[in-house]
Amino acid sequence: MRLGVLAGAGSNWQDSLKKVQHAESLGYEMVATGEAWGTSSIPWMTLLAVNTSKIEIGTSILNTFSRSPGAIAQEFAMLDVLSNGRMICGLGSSGHRVIEHFHGVPFKKPLRRIREYVEIINMLIRGDKLEYAGDIYDLGRGFTLDYERPRDHIPMYIAAITPKSIDQTGEIADGIFPIHWPKGRFQSLRQELAVGAAKAGKTGGDLTIAPFTNVYVLGEGRDDDMWKAARMPLFHYINRMGDFYWNMLASNGFEAEVMASRAAWQNGRDMDAAMAAISEEMVREIQVIGPIEAVAEQLEERSQLGADVQMVQMPGGSFDDAARRLEQLLG
Repeated sequence: MRLGVLAGAGSNWQDSLKKVQHAESLGYEMVATGEAWGTSSIPWMTLLAVNTSKIEIGTSILNTFSRSPGAIAQEFAMLDVLSNGRMICGLGSSGHRVIEHFHGVPFKKPLRRIREYVEIINMLIRGDKLEYAGDIYDLGRGFTLDYERPRDHIPMYIAAITPKSIDQTGEIADGIFPIHWPKGRFQSLRQELAVGAAKAGKTGGDLTIAPFTNVYVLGEGRDDDMWKAARMPLFHYINRMGDFYWNMLASNGFEAEVMASRAAWQNGRDMDAAMAAISEEMVREIQVIGPIEAVAEQLEERSQLGADVQMVQMPGGSFDDAARRLEQLLG
């Protein structure tokens, strides 16, 4: 079983850094941090790069609209130097609300944009002359990114959930960050990735499946509150995050729950009914939930089912609280 941790700087970056360092000492393989409309991930990753020695460091995710591919390549080039070759570049399209109403950029051709970003970043990190003719970018002056490379490729992970995006990810990327992916569907995800991977002479096994894995521990407070907390992100992604996520969940075996939840929310904003429509079976298939002694067993089960590196949220609370929980998750 391989675990990583999702950890932003939070309100106390010194404490957050100590927690990441402890996760590294326990054998957690990756730390990843993302951006939406909060602070930048780059300064935080710089701190992680120079204050850790083994753990891989990635973005989960950077969007492909707010920075040019050249800018992302420059940033990751420096970060790869600082970390001695431990960076992972995680990219995704985000969504039109963030892209158009926070960054003021038209949300157009997101799938094609991801492809061009990956191709351009790979060229620059390799040291190739940047001669590129795409649908979005036409770069013809032959610039190169000059620096002392610890390696000539930084692994590229994509946040993908739609069939077209999964196929493309298999072709162009080294890994995938699926979110709210049912544990029984990791093998079918691998098969979908393999179709795209074959176009590039790879297999599905060449890609790392690194799902975001929410953990909810029962028996340490009110279990009803914990079940509500476990349903809440599913409710949010079904009803308040556009069409991609609820379509993914419906096509992955939960059409009845998804449609019932959406109907309750759309017909009167009945949150109680929309939450109740999310069955216990659905929660258990997508989340890790149970008493602490069962949590590590569930993580191991997900690993056996095909999750290569499970990305769990950094535990909250004090350093001692987080350290204890990080140790418990490992079993």
